[in-house]
Amino acid sequence: MRFMTWTVTPEPYDSPVAAALWRAYYTEVSDRWYLLHEGRRTDPAELEREIATRPGADLAPPRGVLLIARYGGEPAGSAGVRLLDGTTAELTRVFLHPSMRGRGGAPLLVGAAEDAARALGAARMILDTRGDLVEARGLYARLGYRETAPHNDDPYAEHWFRKDLA
Repeated sequence: MRFMTWTVTPEPYDSPVAAALWRAYYTEVSDRWYLLHEGRRTDPAELEREIATRPGADLAPPRGVLLIARYGGEPAGSAGVRLLDGTTAELTRVFLHPSMRGRGGAPLLVGAAEDAARALGAARMILDTRGDLVEARGLYARLGYRETAPHNDDPYAEHWFRKDLA
């Protein structure tokens, strides 16, 4: 039996691997929202429009980074970090394929994102998420993130978190 390992490395936001993971992430979170609120999946045309409006250029150096997690060499997830100001970074697009969850990849991916934020000069990380993404909220709490007052007006954000990176 071959022992599978995790690796996390930076990847250009516009690479084919990054695009495939962004599509998987957006499909999952969009479908979850629509199923919860409207009893349907995301309209394919809407999915394409939304993906096109958020290509991820803000996750490119020198003020951002996109990290790709691989399990046994295969792309399994992603996390993005963007520097908002001289000391604050935002964690975004944290995603693991459902078949990869429960194998220790999420804490490793978020830890690598925190290291990337520190390398960008950030002293704190912030993020937002939705109420129905209970797994994400549980992960952030386990990793030392504390719920805070809203830091943005994103219409889908329902929970805001912060962690000091010192």
